[in-house]
Amino acid sequence: MLSIVIPTLNEENYLPRLLNCLRKQNFKDYEIIIADAESKDKTREVAQTFGCKIIKGGLPAKGRNEGAKIIKGDLILFLDADALLPKNSLERLLREFKDRNLKVAGSFLQSQSENKIVRFLYNFAYNLPIIFLEKLFPYASGFILIKKDLHQEIGGFDEDIKLSEDHCYVREASKLGKFGILKSITIFISPRRFEQNGWLKTGFKWFLCGFYLIFFGPVKTDIFSYNFDPYKEDKKLKKNPGILELIVIMPLAIFWVLAMFPLFFIGVFQCLKNKIKFRLTKKNVKNKKNFN
Repeated sequence: MLSIVIPTLNEENYLPRLLNCLRKQNFKDYEIIIADAESKDKTREVAQTFGCKIIKGGLPAKGRNEGAKIIKGDLILFLDADALLPKNSLERLLREFKDRNLKVAGSFLQSQSENKIVRFLYNFAYNLPIIFLEKLFPYASGFILIKKDLHQEIGGFDEDIKLSEDHCYVREASKLGKFGILKSITIFISPRRFEQNGWLKTGFKWFLCGFYLIFFGPVKTDIFSYNFDPYKEDKKLKKNPGILELIVIMPLAIFWVLAMFPLFFIGVFQCLKNKIKFRLTKKNVKNKKNFN
């Protein structure tokens, strides 16, 4: 059985779309756990209508951990409430996961926006780097598929991390189990944070957060001011980035991708260093046993 865990907070407008996507899948052997952080809207009513299990959640990391405690399946799919899955994608992703002998996996992401420039930016600034660094700096956001025993082995999500806890989670998991980006599907996510907070502001924040994560480690302070609560529908939306925003965003995206190349070599060096260290440690242990 597949156990799908979705953390929520005031998601009455987005959760029904995701649950409808799951209901229409040809793969049916799954359960859905909604880890709700005391929503004030009709999120819980929506979940009940679709027959989901509902438990008390919190911030995304806590919600996912709480959901994982009650699952029945041996495979967990963590999804964001504003995600959408293509038709019959569950069957394809599970087949690929099994065929590649993966223990944890992420997926390509694409915006639900129809704007071609926005979709190009997702492909260029996110999908290209994550496949390039698949074996060195695992990335996963909005979608994580993992074996239950591996989730338990790493102790779940670090609830002290304020932002990008999903990236940190798959990196910890990849140390103990094989990680991969599933190539058979693309998950579509809402651009609502960009539309309501501003394309430039949001893009620049994620740009800085990416570098912070690589060079300084997990974000355990409120330096990036992450807000889990979704944005109000009555707030004025900016559906597409403006010309001036694109003039700034495009160079940032290009710089981000170019920065991945030296990181690739840093990663190779680190892997070799760890491998040598492991061999030396193993040799020392063997010598110690012989000495004793």
